[in-house]
Amino acid sequence: MNKAEVLEIRKQFTPDRCTIDHICGCYVDYEKNKRLVFKKAFGSIPEEEMFKYLDIFKHTLSGVFGRSLIGLEFPVDQEVEGGTQEFLLRLRDSHLEDDSLIDEFYDKIIANYFYGENYLIILVHAIYDIPGITKDGIEMEDSSDNIYDYILCSICPVNLSKAALGYNERTNEIEDRFRDWVVDGPSKGFLFPAFIDRNADIHNMLYFTKKPEDLQPEFVEALFGGRSPMSAPQQKDLFNTLVEETIGDQADYDVMRNVHENLASMMEDHEDDDEPFELGKEDVKHLLKDSGVSEERMEYFDQNYEKIAGEEEMPFLATNIASTRKFDIKAPDVVIKVNPDRTDLVESRIIDGRQCLVIAVDDHIEVNGINVRTILQGQ
Repeated sequence: MNKAEVLEIRKQFTPDRCTIDHICGCYVDYEKNKRLVFKKAFGSIPEEEMFKYLDIFKHTLSGVFGRSLIGLEFPVDQEVEGGTQEFLLRLRDSHLEDDSLIDEFYDKIIANYFYGENYLIILVHAIYDIPGITKDGIEMEDSSDNIYDYILCSICPVNLSKAALGYNERTNEIEDRFRDWVVDGPSKGFLFPAFIDRNADIHNMLYFTKKPEDLQPEFVEALFGGRSPMSAPQQKDLFNTLVEETIGDQADYDVMRNVHENLASMMEDHEDDDEPFELGKEDVKHLLKDSGVSEERMEYFDQNYEKIAGEEEMPFLATNIASTRKFDIKAPDVVIKVNPDRTDLVESRIIDGRQCLVIAVDDHIEVNGINVRTILQGQ
């Protein structure tokens, strides 16, 4: 799925466009006990309550692709009877009217989701009548050839509200505020099937994690089958290790600045792409060569890639390995933050036999809010 496809589904989570017909849920305590199970028609929910549910669903389809939103393709062996995809397909086709299937679904989550506190599992079913689109991208509400039949699951932490003083209007007193259990925004969730090319793709799904570093691979593998993808922090660490191992003792500031600038330029060239920009093995190799890594060190690249990234040529998502918003230089006692567009202001030089970073300053300098240039001029 791409941004436009996710946005099209998110737009359905408003009262006037909502196509959800059934909602069910299970409240699980910290000991993995089912404290509450419910099922109802979504249209029967009071308006204020409905708004809160719709907000949860919007957040379940929010975030950066490859970090919070991750596309998963089911392995072929999971599409046969008893497989994870086949189970989710039966669950969707039941329109959430089969209590035994829903209960089995809850059990799968409870057995594999790691969370030491209370949480709420919310599952909804919807049928979206996909409108036609003109060449200019305008939706034609009265022209539709396909429907998108899907389920969306949101897993939300349930926490005790904070202790505080409050005003009691009935007694006209300031007193200890009543604490109750509050459903927070989703921490995990998924959309099945995926909405690709403006149609249902039962071979794929979209997984959501609020914290990219908390992907929970065992949870992904148990519910959806196959190998869990690497989290964004894992991709970043692997990329950094690959670069360090390849460059070796030839690593210097100029090469790393070139890597940053070249990677930022590649991302800029692909910023209008529908799909997230990924770098495969050959892309990373060209990136390092173009950034000034010597031929001698590039001879180590292939073996380093296989050792670090594995035999499978797993692509790196550009947004996971690069930061176009910051450029930091760190030493044991110094941190220099540079505007990513002005890395040219910092140069590496050897002065009196020591490696130094020289910062070109043409404008004023401030130290703790004081204009140093003014003080120097006044001396």
